[in-house]
Amino acid sequence: MVKSIENNPPKSWKGKDHQKRHRHRHRHGDTSNLTIALAGNANVGKSVIFNELTGSNQIVGNWPGKTIERAEGKLYFNGYDIEVIDLPGIYSFSTFSMEEIVSREYIAFEKPDVVINVIDAAVLERNLFFTMQLMEMEVPLIVCVNQIDIARQKGIFIDTEKLQAALGVPVVGTVAVRGEGLHELMETATKLSENKIKINENRIEYGGEVEDRVNELSKLIESKKLDLGYPSRWVSIKLLENDPEIKKLVENVAHEVVLKSFELAREIEEIHNEPSFSVIASERYSLANMIASGAQVQSEIKISFSERLDRLATDRVFGYVVSAIVIGGLLLWTFVVGNFFSGLLTEAFSFFQPVDPQVSGTLVSILWNGAVGGLVAGITLIIPFVIPFYLMLSAIENSGILTRVAFMMDSAMHKIGLHGKALIPLILGYGCNVPAIDSTRILETKRERLLAAFAITFAPCAARTIVILGLVAVFVSVWWALALYAIDLLLIFILGRIALKVVPGEATGLIMEMHTFKVPTLSVILKQTWVRTKSLIYLVLPIYIFGTAFVQALYVLGVLEPISNALIPLTVWWLGLPAIAGVLLIFGAIRKEFILLMLVAFFGTNLALVLTPVQFIVLALVAMLYLPCASTIAVLAREFGWKSSGMITLANFLTAMIVGGIAFRLLSLVY
Repeated sequence: MVKSIENNPPKSWKGKDHQKRHRHRHRHGDTSNLTIALAGNANVGKSVIFNELTGSNQIVGNWPGKTIERAEGKLYFNGYDIEVIDLPGIYSFSTFSMEEIVSREYIAFEKPDVVINVIDAAVLERNLFFTMQLMEMEVPLIVCVNQIDIARQKGIFIDTEKLQAALGVPVVGTVAVRGEGLHELMETATKLSENKIKINENRIEYGGEVEDRVNELSKLIESKKLDLGYPSRWVSIKLLENDPEIKKLVENVAHEVVLKSFELAREIEEIHNEPSFSVIASERYSLANMIASGAQVQSEIKISFSERLDRLATDRVFGYVVSAIVIGGLLLWTFVVGNFFSGLLTEAFSFFQPVDPQVSGTLVSILWNGAVGGLVAGITLIIPFVIPFYLMLSAIENSGILTRVAFMMDSAMHKIGLHGKALIPLILGYGCNVPAIDSTRILETKRERLLAAFAITFAPCAARTIVILGLVAVFVSVWWALALYAIDLLLIFILGRIALKVVPGEATGLIMEMHTFKVPTLSVILKQTWVRTKSLIYLVLPIYIFGTAFVQALYVLGVLEPISNALIPLTVWWLGLPAIAGVLLIFGAIRKEFILLMLVAFFGTNLALVLTPVQFIVLALVAMLYLPCASTIAVLAREFGWKSSGMITLANFLTAMIVGGIAFRLLSLVY
C-alpha cells in the first residue's frame, strides 16, 4: 500500500486522510513510475517533507556497499507511483565525506526524474551555495523554499517568483511541519517530469576568468567523447577545483584533459592569487548573494524570543548552565517519571508471586516463574523508563537545543581528543550503543570516530539503564541511580584522557549547523519515540518471556551451580556479590537485560529479599561498565576492525572489575 494524495486538497497537507479514497484509482487506473530525490543541507526540514510525503510507507537501510543510511518511501499522486529518496544532508559535492559521495553518485548515475532541493528560507544565501552545485549537475531541479513561516518571524520575506526568474528553475514555498505547499510541490514535480514547465535555458554563469576556462575544458571533454556519467560542465568545474576523485576518474581515460585542467587552474590562481577551488567557491557565494538579495526583503529586524534563547544557550557562562540542565534534566526526567510509572505498574501486577518448583512442579515453575515473571519484569522495569527517555530525547533533538549543548561542550570534549559534535553520538548512546557508534560517521577522522566509539561503550544504553533503574532506583533510591551516572561521566572523562594518549593524532575543529530554535511538534516527537522504542519492546519482551523461562529451566535442572562456583573468587571475594552473579555476568555479555532477567527468573520481582543495598549498587555499576553487548562488539568490529574492537572490550571488562571491587569496599564502610 502506498500513500495517496487527493487532487484538490485544502492548502494544508491532507495526504493521510485521502489515502483510502484513492486506493481504487491505484488499483484500476493507469499509473506511471516517477523517482524524486530530496537534496539539501542538514536541518532544512528535508526529513520532515520526506515523512509527510511517504507517511509510514518507508524503508531505511544502507546504500549498497556503504554504511551511510538510505531512506526511501512510496507515494501515489495524480496517477503516478512515486519513489521518494531522502539523500543525506550535505553542503557540497566534494569528496570530504561518504555522504557527499553517495549523494552525487546517486544523482549522476541513477538519474532521478526530479531533484527537489530543499532550502531554509531564513538562510537563503547560505543554502543557495549548494543549489549552484546542483545546477552545475544539470539535473531536472525544483527549489523548495521551506520554513517560510520562521523566516517571516525574523522579518525575512521571500519572493518566490523573483527567485524562480533568477535561477531559471521552478520554486515552491512550503511550511512542511504544517503540510503547506506540499501539494503544489508534488504537482510541480509531476509537471516538470512531463516537460510541461518551461525553464530558463540560460544557465547561471560565473565570472569571465572562470567561465571561459570552464567552457574551454568542457569543449575538450566533449571532443574526446568521454562517457564519465557526469555532465561535462560539472566535470570541468571539479577538475578546476582539483577534486581528487574526479581527477582519478578522468586520468584513467584522458590524461591530456587532466594536464589541461592543471594549466587552466594555474591561470585562475595567478589571476586571483589564491587556490582555484577557493576562487570557484567565492564565485558561487557571490552569485548566491546576488540572487538572494534580489529575491528577499528584510523588514525591520526584531530580536525574537528564539534569538534571545539562542544567545543564552551559547553564552560563555549561562550556556554551560543550560547544557548541564539539559543533560541532567534528561536523566532526572527519565528517573522520576519512570520510577513513578514503574511503581504504579508494580502495584498493578502485585498478584504475581514466584512459586517453589519442589511444591508446584518443574513445568509450572518454568512457565509461571519464567515466562509470566519475565513478562511482568519487562512491563514493570523496562517500559516505564525507556519511553520517557526517548520522548525527552526527541523533544530536545527537534527543538535545536541539542546542537547548542554540543557547541558549548566543545572545549570540554577536546580534553578527550574530540569536539562538541561528538556529544551527539554520546548522548544517543544512552539510548543504544549500536546506532550511536554508527552515528560517529558525522565526525571527520577515523581517530575521532574511534575515540568517540570508545567513550560510547561506557555510556549506559537503554539496556544498562534497565538494569540500573530496575536494581538501584527501584530497590535503593533514585539518588543512588543518579550517582552511578555521575560516576560513569567521570570515568568516561578519565578513560578518554587515557585513550587520547594511546591513540595518535590531533583533534580537529568544530564545524556544525545550528538550526533555528523551534517548538517541536507532538506528532514528530511521538513518531520518533515509537520508532525507537518499538524495536526495543518487540525484542526485549520476547527475550524476557522466553529467556526467563529458559534460565528458570537451567536453574531447576541444576546446570548453573557449577558455573557460579567456578567464578566465586571474582564475584564473591572481589566484588562482594552472591555466587549466582557469575552466571548473571556471563549472560549479561550477550544482552545487559539478562542480568536483571535472570535475577527475576531465580528469585521473583522482589529482589530486596536476596540482595543488600551495597550488592544492588555494585552489581548495577559492574553491569554499566561491563563488556559491551554482542551487537555492539559486532558493530565495533565492522567499523574499526577486530583488533580495536577487542581492545575496547578488554578496557570495558578491566574497568568494570577494578571499579566494582573498589566500590564494594568503599560502600561497605557506609552501609
